[in-house]
Amino acid sequence: METIVVVGVGEGLGKAIAKAFGKKNFKVCMIARNTKKLDTFKQEFEKEGIQAFIYEADCGKPHTLKMAFEKILKDCGSIEILVYNAALNGAQYCGLATSFDNEDFIKHFQVNVASALVCAKFVTENQAKNEAIIFTGGIFGDTPMKEYTGISVGKAALKALGKTLSDELKDKGIFVGLVTITQVIAPNTSHSPELIAQKYIQMYEKRDKFEYVI
Repeated sequence: METIVVVGVGEGLGKAIAKAFGKKNFKVCMIARNTKKLDTFKQEFEKEGIQAFIYEADCGKPHTLKMAFEKILKDCGSIEILVYNAALNGAQYCGLATSFDNEDFIKHFQVNVASALVCAKFVTENQAKNEAIIFTGGIFGDTPMKEYTGISVGKAALKALGKTLSDELKDKGIFVGLVTITQVIAPNTSHSPELIAQKYIQMYEKRDKFEYVI
């Protein structure tokens, strides 16, 4: 059974991605800061026959990710898919460029971009078969807004990171892709978490292009 690791699992898209792959018979490993929520998700998934594991880590603290991935490899043996879905993008993280001090700006970059590379390197060093890395992109990566400097810079840099990784790793048989979400994620819409999660499945299965824009 293959294993997917979803980094940044909350009530919305992260959970939907994990469940969608779980229904495709993947072992599901979920990483977040709040393991209380993850424990609830794990119980829900297991009732549906999905094998689920939960791990606590903070994407602002790379060493916690390292510990989580080491535990995953011990528990599951290999990692076939990584989905990096973590970002500092809530209302409390909005702001103009000049409102950031250096420490805050670096914190945003760590969570939004640098820790994606930390996680990706664990997958590339894992040497599993049919590996894939998928990042969650956003409209601000192509259309930055001054009020959302942190996430605008983060998504633009994440797209560049994903493309350079894709070019580097394709000859090694490792697929790297980006799902760029252009609208607000909301239940019962064309951009519901469940519908968007299917695009991650499609990208993993088809591996036909670097970026899906939805």
